[in-house]
Amino acid sequence: MKVDKKGHTTSIKDTQGDLVSFLDKITHEYKTFEKQNLIIDIQAYKTLSVKEVNSFLPLSKTHKKSKKSFVIVTQEIDFNAISDKLAVVRSLQEAHDIIEMDEIERDLGF
Repeated sequence: MKVDKKGHTTSIKDTQGDLVSFLDKITHEYKTFEKQNLIIDIQAYKTLSVKEVNSFLPLSKTHKKSKKSFVIVTQEIDFNAISDKLAVVRSLQEAHDIIEMDEIERDLGF
């Protein structure tokens, strides 16, 4: 797991190739990241099921309750089949853009 903190955002990238253990590790170490916006980078996976991506939903809900953004980056998925409650994008730049928009909305009181 590679962690990169920049300002109010933390990017977490899986380096082991096991999505289940990656999710378990993030969940176990969640207190470390809870006050930051999170980008979960799983672009290394060339085949992902909708179920695997949706497995991040409980963590996303918990994170959004604390008024922070949670964005998943992957290219290998049918975006229409993913839960509407998850923010899933194709690139790190899109993830940063979504976080910036979320921050602006929170600053404006939405």
